Amino acid sequence: MAEFHEILGFEVIATLGHGARSTIYAVRDKKSRQIFALKRVVRSSSSDQRFIDQAVSEHEVASRFNNPILRKSLKLYRQRSFLRTSEVYVLMEMVDGQTLEQYEPSGLLELLHICKHVATGLGVMHTENIVHADMKPNNVMVTTSGQVKVIDFGQSCQNGAVKERIQGTPDYIAPEQVMRRNITPQTDVFNLGATMYWLITKRHVPTMIPKGKAGVDLRTDDRCVPPMELNEDVPPALSSLVMDCVERHPKNRPTTMQQIIDRMDIAAAQIARRDNPQAAAKEPDMDDTAMDIDLGDTDSQSNDARQRDAS
Repeated sequence: MAEFHEILGFEVIATLGHGARSTIYAVRDKKSRQIFALKRVVRSSSSDQRFIDQAVSEHEVASRFNNPILRKSLKLYRQRSFLRTSEVYVLMEMVDGQTLEQYEPSGLLELLHICKHVATGLGVMHTENIVHADMKPNNVMVTTSGQVKVIDFGQSCQNGAVKERIQGTPDYIAPEQVMRRNITPQTDVFNLGATMYWLITKRHVPTMIPKGKAGVDLRTDDRCVPPMELNEDVPPALSSLVMDCVERHPKNRPTTMQQIIDRMDIAAAQIARRDNPQAAAKEPDMDDTAMDIDLGDTDSQSNDARQRDAS
């Protein structure tokens, strides 16, 4: 693919990475000098139409929100050839940081701090009847200033949607996604629970599509070991929360992200009392004030995060 010095009037600073049919660039606005991420998706054949549709859908979802936890999508550009869209460009907020696959929290309290931000962002999406539907460590970034960002809305859909094909990520995918049943906020609950399970234990929840194995595994007898049995630092409140999130049946999972946030607060309090009984009495709760986000400087993006950001 040819390299560009300028796209859509933006100065190309660097190529950040490549996806299946996409390339993402760091670009600078010539007038404001502000730096953005610009994703280019190319339709080379009729089979590539789904990549165009996914990019358009991602922009339509992300542009609906103005929340510091959710990565902003600013503008969609289309190029047509013979009355058909041949390329799309999505101008996005630049994020400088690492994904949760790369970033190492300092301990369980910081892990809960991050996951509470994620749950808050997902809750914002749910108020608009939108489900992220692909929550996983690679779709959460921690910036250099400590801000948490939920990214990649390419799989997002309306609450209650039934997809034509299986979409999701092995090791994090919910059973209803594999069975092509209704996608609901409880799908995000499972995906978030599977993400938390991996962050805590560095093991994956047994799912119907495990990574590295061909096909769908319909067996349900694989036991998901409670996190507290794999990591002695995990308090009962956190272990039970994660286990409830990854229940096979959506109706058995927490109903809302607020319920998850409240239970995270309980788990954080247990950890604080255990680790520092004297100081615990003086520690503020993990309330909204404590979770205020420093927007920081998003003018550049780390090399580690660039490859993931293009997919």
